[in-house]
Amino acid sequence: MKYDGKVLARVIRRRRLELNYSQDYVAGKLAMSQNAYSKMELGQTGITLGKFMVLCQALEIEVEALLGKYAESLRGQGL
Repeated sequence: MKYDGKVLARVIRRRRLELNYSQDYVAGKLAMSQNAYSKMELGQTGITLGKFMVLCQALEIEVEALLGKYAESLRGQGL
């Protein structure tokens, strides 16, 4: 399976919207600006493993579950 940052970013955005959280709220949990978070959510910048772990906590989802949604999205695109 090939890594696609834009697909992961879409999965993260979808989860944030499911919870009705603003970008500003999640960015605060990650100790980053809303602008930096927006770029990450658009797939324009990467995310460290540490930030990813905190992000999963902020989005109230297990790491495995979020990665599972990512894998499903990749399969849905035939990647």
